Order: sequence, then C-alpha cells, then structure tokens
Amino acid sequence: MPRAYWKGTLKLSLVTCPVALYPATTSSEKTRFHMINAETGNRLKQQMIDEGTGDVVEKDQKARGYEVRKGKYIEIEKDEFDAVQIESTHTIDIDSFVPADEIDQRYLDRPYYIVPDGKAGTDAFAVIRDAMKDKGRVALGRIVLTNREHVLAIEPLGKGLLATTLRYPYELRDADEYFDGIKSPKISKDMIELAGHILDTKAAHFDPKKFKDEYETALKALVKRKASGKSIKLPEPEEKESNVVSLMDALKQSLEGGKSGAKPGKAHSRRKASRSSARTSTKARRSNARQRKAG
Repeated sequence: MPRAYWKGTLKLSLVTCPVALYPATTSSEKTRFHMINAETGNRLKQQMIDEGTGDVVEKDQKARGYEVRKGKYIEIEKDEFDAVQIESTHTIDIDSFVPADEIDQRYLDRPYYIVPDGKAGTDAFAVIRDAMKDKGRVALGRIVLTNREHVLAIEPLGKGLLATTLRYPYELRDADEYFDGIKSPKISKDMIELAGHILDTKAAHFDPKKFKDEYETALKALVKRKASGKSIKLPEPEEKESNVVSLMDALKQSLEGGKSGAKPGKAHSRRKASRSSARTSTKARRSNARQRKAG
C-alpha cells in the first residue's frame, strides 16, 4: 500500500476516529516523456531564474511570496503558514449530510479513500460508515490539504469511505456566459424520434472495465517500435467529407449504420513526401551531433 497522503481524525459530533487518506487515482501507468536536447540526445534540466538578475536560484533560496502590488512581493515563511491553525488542519469535521443527487457534478474534483488508521478507531469508523449507508446520504466535511482548506463529500464505498474534494463556487465559470448564445431552432418531432432510436441502439450500463485508452496503447506500441530500431509509418490523415448531408439524412444513415469514406488526394501525398524528406534531414543532423559528442 502506498504512503498515506494525510492522517488525522474523522469527527461526527462527539464520535471520533483516527483515519488515513489515500489518493484514489494514479497516473503512474501512463507513458511519460522527458524533455531532451534534439541535437545531443541529452536530457534537459529545468532551472529557476531570478527575473530581475537573471541568476539561477538554488533550491534552498526558493520561497513563497504574495504579490501586494505589481512586482512587489511579501515572503510568507513555512512557520507562518503553520500559524494558520484551523480545526480542519488535522480533523475532518462532518458539518452536514445531503442527498447525493443534490451535488452538482461540476463541483466534484479529486477522489480519495478514507480508511481507519489503526485498530483503535475501527468501531467508530464502522458506526459512521454504516449510519451513512442506512440514511443514503453524503457527508460534507472540511480538510486542509497542501495549505488549502477543501470541502469534502464523503460517502460509503465497500468497507471504507470515498471522499471527493469539492470546488468552491468562485472556481466555477458561469454556464450562462457560454450557453446564452446558443440558438433554439425548431426541430421536427421526427428528427427527435430518430435521434432517440439511435440512443436506444447504443443503450448500455456504465462499465469502466470496457474503457480502452486507445491513444495510450498506440503510444506504448510506438515507443516499443522506436526503441527496437524500427521505422515509424505515419498514418494517412483523413480528409473531411465533401458531400453535404442534411440533418435528417444523417440521422437516418446513423440509424442504419451507414458510413461514407473519403480518399486522400494527390496534394496530400506530395505534402507527406515533403515532410518525410524534412524529417530525414533532421534525423541525419541529430545523428551527426551525437557522433561528434561521442568522439
């Protein structure tokens, strides 16, 4: 099990128990790349640069500052951050219980697992968890993570609890700013019924096991092929459909499963050949640079 992200106390009125918080998601399986020098193949190293002097700033010289006016900062030291003591620094204090369907999904941010921290609080943890199951409600509490207080939505999940940090209202953009300009055309009942039939043909149950990250799979295959010294063949880009199809025809064709394809033209072939020649020249230049370094 990975190291706990946060440890503290879960509190419901006078009932308390020690708990540990673990991130419920991970990106460790995703393919990662490093920035390198295209000429030498060496990995690049990032440095912090002083805006005023242009000097490189070492790690022990870095501090956090708040801009009080343009270009003027006040430094806030670590012990001064620690001076901001609020109850949620070390405690998840449950404030209220709300129906799950009342939580606007736009507020959902990061999920975490909450588990008992040691045997001492197991009974209290189970009481809080099972009471929530019986009532079918989601608890709202507060917690401090990375020097920021967050609201948590807590709900039972198996033997443990799932806690999701919620965004504050000031972090959400007003939907009306984006939706007010959308026109409301008159759509025939036949079109809506056809679209409904298409939805019926694709009806399913939510099953994340069926999620396939096609790009990640292709990326891994590309890296493996490149590492083995094999050439990378670029796919032919698809050209946009030139035929104008009415909305009604598109609905009918979608329902029938009909698809029309397009063939790439000669102009694209010429562009592809030009790009291939340019890449070959670039590769040769990089190879020569690496050979000079090796020599």
